[in-house]
Amino acid sequence: MERLQSHRDFVTVLKRRRKVGGKDIVVHYLVPGAVRDEEQTSNHRRLGLAVSKSVGKAVTRNTVKRRFRVSARAHEHLLPEQCDIVLRAKPSAATADFSSLDEQIAKAFAAVARKTA
Repeated sequence: MERLQSHRDFVTVLKRRRKVGGKDIVVHYLVPGAVRDEEQTSNHRRLGLAVSKSVGKAVTRNTVKRRFRVSARAHEHLLPEQCDIVLRAKPSAATADFSSLDEQIAKAFAAVARKTA
């Protein structure tokens, strides 16, 4: 899974307002085939992480991001082939255990696959 790196890519995904929520996370998604965008020619899934200061201090935010990356890699097979995802952490993600986050990400990715099919 590649990374969303530019601010422009994040804004493009977030502006579409397609999202799936969980208790501790919100998954914003964009399937480039559904939108006419000449720059979206990647055949890979791309992941972006949004963990704000409301989640906690730097150590806590980095822990949450690390957990998100591991879970996203484990469940990326559930997503459509061309898909941009932004995982946004809610403040409660800082105290959530890994198994709970993993389960929420799996359910959210499955919901994205259902909605885009």
